[in-house]
Amino acid sequence: MTDSTLFSSAGESTGMCDRHSSCVRGQHNTRGGQCDHPHGDQRDTDGRAREGSGEWSGLLTRRTVLAGGTAVAASLAGCLGSDGDEDVLEPLSLTRDDECEVCGMIIPNHPGPTAQVFYAEQTPSGHANPARFCSTWEAFQYDFERQNEGWNREVFYVTDYSSVDYELTTDAGDTLISTHVESDDYVDATTVTFVAGSEVKGAMGRDLIGFSEQGDAEQFQSEYGGTVVAFEDVTEQTIAELSSI
Repeated sequence: MTDSTLFSSAGESTGMCDRHSSCVRGQHNTRGGQCDHPHGDQRDTDGRAREGSGEWSGLLTRRTVLAGGTAVAASLAGCLGSDGDEDVLEPLSLTRDDECEVCGMIIPNHPGPTAQVFYAEQTPSGHANPARFCSTWEAFQYDFERQNEGWNREVFYVTDYSSVDYELTTDAGDTLISTHVESDDYVDATTVTFVAGSEVKGAMGRDLIGFSEQGDAEQFQSEYGGTVVAFEDVTEQTIAELSSI
């Protein structure tokens, strides 16, 4: 870790969703799975944020494809591995039909990192795998709870901010990071380096922002604070602290 404390300024307002703990507990109204309070900057049709709009439209900036080859069909939840006899669970491209398993918000309509988790022989919230989340910390919270119930996690995907052209925007004094929900925007969470509790916020306030390149994580942490942590270092206490600020 690069810092002895988890957060750069504990107790600071979450800003992006200052009622996010109520989202989780279901203590304020949602409309069709979306909170009735603002969530960040609205984007124009060219993908650029309009600062100060107080809304997040969910129109996304897609990263430029750098490598050739045939794209994997986004609708597939699994495909044959390279040896032809092993199933490889692949992340989905999320749409406005996809709600967060924890808070019920429409995932692409809000900023920040997202996650998908596959479980063996389970149906998260009564639907087919994967379980889907509008924030990384909610995915960890859900996963800890399900593993305590005996569920077997197969793969945990998070947004890879080393491989997307992310944007930082400002709304009501909060710095927000863009969301990316195409299938190739995700990476196995066990391989990334997270920046936990930085001043940059997502749908549910301060979060774990993942980078497949450790150097990218360290650079981000040096600019925006927080703590650099590996997947195995994220504990239930880490998530409890994130969910309380």
